[in-house]
Amino acid sequence: MTDITVNSRICGFIHKIHGTKDGKNVKIKIETQCPKVKNISELEVPMMQLFGIKDNIVIAKAQEGNCCATCLVPCGILHACNLELGLISQKLANDVGDLSLEFE
Repeated sequence: MTDITVNSRICGFIHKIHGTKDGKNVKIKIETQCPKVKNISELEVPMMQLFGIKDNIVIAKAQEGNCCATCLVPCGILHACNLELGLISQKLANDVGDLSLEFE
């Protein structure tokens, strides 16, 4: 299981993303208080629909769920899926610890 915390400080929400591999799919569950993210809080993501931006199921579901264009949760979902499917090293992710946007 992969657990990721997305701290959306600008909108004031903290989201907990849980990903579990199920064959060639990843089941995603999100704990959130955001009404828009709640629209995508349970997803099943097929591996072959993760690649690219244009035809990406996670981006499509975020759009259908009315997530904001700057929402960090879809990126967190993609990272959880990639980690669960072995496309990103768990060790590398643990060593790096976090990702950030820094406003200057």
